[in-house]
Amino acid sequence: MKVTGKQPNSRDCFVCGLENEFGLKSDFFELENGELLARFLPDEAHQSYPGRLHGGISAAILDETLGRLVISHEGSGVWGVTLEFSMKFRKPVPLDQEVLVRARVTYENKRTFEGTGEIVLADGSVAVEGKGRYLKMSLANITDDDFEGEQWRIVAQKDDPLEIELP
Repeated sequence: MKVTGKQPNSRDCFVCGLENEFGLKSDFFELENGELLARFLPDEAHQSYPGRLHGGISAAILDETLGRLVISHEGSGVWGVTLEFSMKFRKPVPLDQEVLVRARVTYENKRTFEGTGEIVLADGSVAVEGKGRYLKMSLANITDDDFEGEQWRIVAQKDDPLEIELP
C-alpha cells in the first residue's frame, strides 16, 4: 500500500510524543486508500501481564489513530475529540514485535465523524478492534499552548516507508 503522507509528532504526547520517556513514540502514515496506519514498538513499560501489551495502551493507540483520521483531509489544525469510544479484545498483543494500527472513517458530517480501527498482528490477525465518534475541533479550542509552533512537527525518520505491506 502506497504511503501518501506522514502526520506530525508532538513533543510530550503519550502516544506520539518523541520526548516522552514512557510514551509510545508512534508514527502515523496516511495511505492511498484513505486509511491511517500507526506503528510503534512497545517495551516493558507498556505491559500488563509479562510480555503482553496493557489493554489501556491498546485503547490509547486506537483512540489516537481514530482521532487523527480527520487530519488527513481537514489539515493539522483540526482534530478529533473523543465523544464515544469502545473496543473488543480478540487476542493478546505481544511486546516483542512492532504494533500496527489501521483506521478508517465510516461516517462524517460537518461537525463530527466516526471511524473504526484495529490492532493487527504480524500474522495478519486482528488482536483488538475499536470504534469511535469524534467532534471536529480546532487546536485553538483544545489547548492554550502554542502547540503548532512549539511542539507539533513532522519528523522524518530514515526508516519511514514509501509503501507498507499490510498483513
